[in-house]
Amino acid sequence: MQRWFGLAIFVFAVVGGGLLIGANNLPGDWYLGLVKPVFTPPGWLFGPAWTTLYVLIAIAGWRTWSRTGHSAVFSVWALQMGLNFIWSPVVFGLHNLGLGLAIVLAMLVTILVFIRMTWGPDRTAALCFVPYALWVAFASTLNASLYLLN
Repeated sequence: MQRWFGLAIFVFAVVGGGLLIGANNLPGDWYLGLVKPVFTPPGWLFGPAWTTLYVLIAIAGWRTWSRTGHSAVFSVWALQMGLNFIWSPVVFGLHNLGLGLAIVLAMLVTILVFIRMTWGPDRTAALCFVPYALWVAFASTLNASLYLLN
């Protein structure tokens, strides 16, 4: 029972944190006024995509914490989470696409490092991060395109 309580805490913290940050950093008129690349997804897609990814991120974090406690691999997980949570305030709050690009690229690197570090000892945690890596690679391309177009 305590094991599942730990998972619930991770899901609540990650999904709840993401929803809270998203609700307080909406794209708004500034974003609507930007020139966007043709591959920009519709706005309605971001909520379900990020919610799904946040659940997978939480599972990977919980599995890592359960297996290693406070360790180097968990520190990488926490670092990517911090980068994830500061991207929206930087881009949608400060309107800084350049700094947002630096953050999302650093996030992608930490995600790939996490996958590499967990691939052998906990393949499930690593696989939880594969869709996240793909989405953040796409988000990096989108952020870079927005930066270059605006």
